[in-house]
Amino acid sequence: MTREIDEQTGLGEAYMRSLVRAQWRLAARLCLVLAVVVLGLPLLFALVPAVREQEVLGLPLPWVLLGGLIYPWFVACGWWYVRQAERNEDDFADLVDRADRL
Repeated sequence: MTREIDEQTGLGEAYMRSLVRAQWRLAARLCLVLAVVVLGLPLLFALVPAVREQEVLGLPLPWVLLGGLIYPWFVACGWWYVRQAERNEDDFADLVDRADRL
């Protein structure tokens, strides 16, 4: 199988397309979640004044969420993405190894 991938045969290209598709789907899902949160929080604060007026430790809730807590969440999402992308690549490598043994 590795030969087909290296020589870019039709079968090798099909395997590579499947890996690229899996990675693209993962990235698209994460971007969608990030967009919903990043755009949804300001929208929530604009549409629901009671939420906007809440305070946490004397600071307005929007400041706490958008100015502080969102960044650790971004880091956690980035960590999760890398783990999932590596899992996709490991699954692909296992598939190629199994095909090479046949």
